[in-house]
Order: sequence, then C-alpha cells, then structure tokens
Amino acid sequence: MNMIKNFALVSALAAALAGCTTLGPDFQAPAGALDAAYRHAAPAGDTARLPANWWTVFGDATLDSLEARALRDNPGVKAAAQRLLQAQAQLGVVRAGQAPNVALGAGISNTRTSSETAQGIALGGRSIEGNNYTVGASLSYELDLWGRVRRVVEASDAQALVAQDDRDGVILLLSSQVASSYWQLRGLDAELAILRGALDARREAQELVEARFKAGLTNELDLSRSRIERANAEADLHEVQRQRNTVEHALATLVGASPSAPLLADSASAQLPLPPAIPVGLPASLVGQRPDLAASVAQLKSFNAQVGVAEGAFYPSLSLTSNFGFASEHLRDLASGGARQFSFGPLALSLPVFDGGRNQANLALSKARYEEARANHDTRLLTALREVEDALSDVQQRQLQGDLQAQAQQAAARALLVAQARYGRGLSTYLDVTDAQRNALAADRAASQIRTQRLLATVAVARALGGGWEQGEPVATIAKAPTVK
Repeated sequence: MNMIKNFALVSALAAALAGCTTLGPDFQAPAGALDAAYRHAAPAGDTARLPANWWTVFGDATLDSLEARALRDNPGVKAAAQRLLQAQAQLGVVRAGQAPNVALGAGISNTRTSSETAQGIALGGRSIEGNNYTVGASLSYELDLWGRVRRVVEASDAQALVAQDDRDGVILLLSSQVASSYWQLRGLDAELAILRGALDARREAQELVEARFKAGLTNELDLSRSRIERANAEADLHEVQRQRNTVEHALATLVGASPSAPLLADSASAQLPLPPAIPVGLPASLVGQRPDLAASVAQLKSFNAQVGVAEGAFYPSLSLTSNFGFASEHLRDLASGGARQFSFGPLALSLPVFDGGRNQANLALSKARYEEARANHDTRLLTALREVEDALSDVQQRQLQGDLQAQAQQAAARALLVAQARYGRGLSTYLDVTDAQRNALAADRAASQIRTQRLLATVAVARALGGGWEQGEPVATIAKAPTVK
C-alpha cells in the first residue's frame, strides 16, 4: 500500500513539473502567398471551391466511372494507403512511450547450489535445492519533466500527417492523370472521325478523277494527285489510331486494368465539350488546397519538434522502476502474506556531463534540417504558384487560339468548296483542289486539337489548385479506404 502511495505521489509531482515546460520552440506555420489575385485568372466572380470529386465538373459519366475504378483498383493508391498505415502504427508505438510500461510475469524453476562453494562451505558443506514459484508485476516509466517525450510524439504525429497528405497527393495526381488521358483519348476519337470523313471524301474525289481521266477530261498527273491524297489521309488515320492505342493502354494501367483488353470503344462523334469554368480563389488559400504543400508544412512541424528532442538531451532524465509479486517454494503458499515481495525504485536520474560534443552536434543538425525544410517549403510554394499561373495562362491563350482557329476553319472550308467548283467547271487544275483539301483537313484537325488542349488545360488548373482537396484532422486511427478529402 505504501508503494502505491509513493508511486502516486511521484507521478503527480512529475505531471505537475512536466506541465510547466516543454523544450524547443513551439511550431509556427510559415506565411503563405500574398493575398492577391492570380495574374492570368478570369475576373473574380464565383468564389466557390471545387467539389471533392472535382472531375464531376465536366459532367461526363464515363469519366466519373473511370475515376472511381482508378481510386479503387490502382496499385499506387493501395501502396500509398499502406504507407499511411505504417505511419499510423509508428505513431502508436511512439505514443506508448508517454504511458507507464506494466508487465505481468509468472515462473517456475528448480535450483540446487553447490556444496563446494564458499556459500556451501559456510553452510556446513550443504547445498540448497528446491522449487521456486513466482508471480508478479513490474513497472517502468520515464518521467517527462522537460517535455522531450512530448516532442517525440509531436514529431511522429506530424510524420503521420505527412503520410496522410502524401496519400491524398497520390490520389490527386492519379485523378488528374485519368482525366487528362481520358480527354486525350476523346480528342483522338474526334480527330479519327475527322480523318475518316476526309478519307471518304478523298475516295470519292479519286473516283471522280478516275472517271474524268477515262473520259479524257483530265490528265494522269491529276489522277496521281488524287491517289496520293487518298493514301496520305489513310496513313494519317493509322497514325492517329496508333496514338489512340497508346493512350488507351496508359489509361487502362491507371485504372488498374490490363491494357490487353479494350477499355473504351471509339467514339463516332467528332464533337468535344467546352471546358467548364474552374473557381480559382486566391493564392493565399493554396496551402490549404494542395496536399503537397500541406505535407510540406507537416514535415516542417516534425523537424521543429525534433529540435526540442535534441535540446532534451542536455537535460536530466528521470525514470522509475518497481516490482511487486509473490514467491514461494511451494505452490500452495504462493498467495500467503509471507510470500509477498516488492521493490520501489530505483528512481534513476541521468545527467549528461561529457559526451564529446555529440549532443551539441545533434542539436545543430536538427536546426539545420529545420532550416532546410523551411527553404524547401518556400520552393514548393513558388513552384505551386507557377503551376497555377501556367495552367491559367494555358486556359486563357487556348481559348483565344480556338476562336481564331474557328475563323481559319471556316475560311478553309469555303476555299475547298470554291476549288472543287472551279475544277468541276474546268477553270483550274486538280492541284488547287488538293491544296484546299490539305488546308481544310489541317484546319479541322487543328481546331479539334485546340479544343482537346483546352480540356487538358482545365484539368491542369484543377490539379494545380489541389482539386477540391482539404486537409483532414491529424490521423490517430487505422486508415480507411482512400478517398478524396
């Protein structure tokens, strides 16, 4: 009973002392970007954020299905989730250091001492033998007077948050890759539709020229030109089909499917949707919208806590051990009062006196790591701002480019009609028709490619902004299935 009272008194005193101080500087999050508008952003209107499932702003059910498959089946997401589980388990190990370590034990042994030893001779040449039954409990506890253990837990907790943010960063990257690959695929489908239409037109033109050649109304040079244009259109069709196959294989890998099986059938439509408007917000909110920047801040917090851990090495450490149990030669007497045994202590104090400068070097190392992490965070922030500005600039310029390309597309289509009419009336050679065909096809393909690039630029904006992500609370339990916050 006295032992329990003594232990309670020491624990209460240690808790009171521990609450008075914690070594090392308290963490302060670095300042974010300036609270100014993005340079290439559209005039501020809607301040809403992207939804958590940001790809739904495109309103495409097929894309939504592919994103769901990727989040469920992609091996990279599963690996990131397991890294998070490891970080959470490590956090549990570290947090256990804040609580006393209590162990129960029981044993049985049979011993016999030698009668020829000094002890045996002192006993008259006799040996001691018999059974020993023991049962008891032991306790060990480091009294965290200076907050060193709390700093260790703080550092580990920040590392678990880094793992969580890294997992969410993998999800964001994967979802943007799926969306980009999907719109590339649909863009190539649109281009295939254009090329198929052009190939049909080239075949009809070739048949017309062949008929005119047989009738003696044109020459063999025009016939060769029509055949060349038809062959070139067919070769372009195979090239775009090759590109589509490559993109489809990559998309299948992203969603966790085998590239050997078809994923999406060709779309017969040559139309691509207009890109949706993305709510941009302000640069100052970027740290809370991107998991990589949030992970950088958490990493910075971990290194800051490590400074406190390094400072703790200069201060005394106090640990307490105790034991309580029963021991007896006979099992029937094990629970008797006479079989009781216990020890309280030692209450051990360890104070570093001379370590050859090891503690000072460790402190300098932890401070240097913190300053490096601070500089790396500033670099990541500037890189994130650049990515947003690049993506917004792409959206802006692609839209202007698309408007001008639409004018070129209309002019090329009109020129083709005029060239065909003049050739039909015998006012020009087939060379004018082939030139007009090439210009019209190039204009149609360029317009389709620009619209695809506008969709890809919109995906880039969503990814650069963090895709609707928001940092959750620091994790303390086993990770659930990966979802976007």
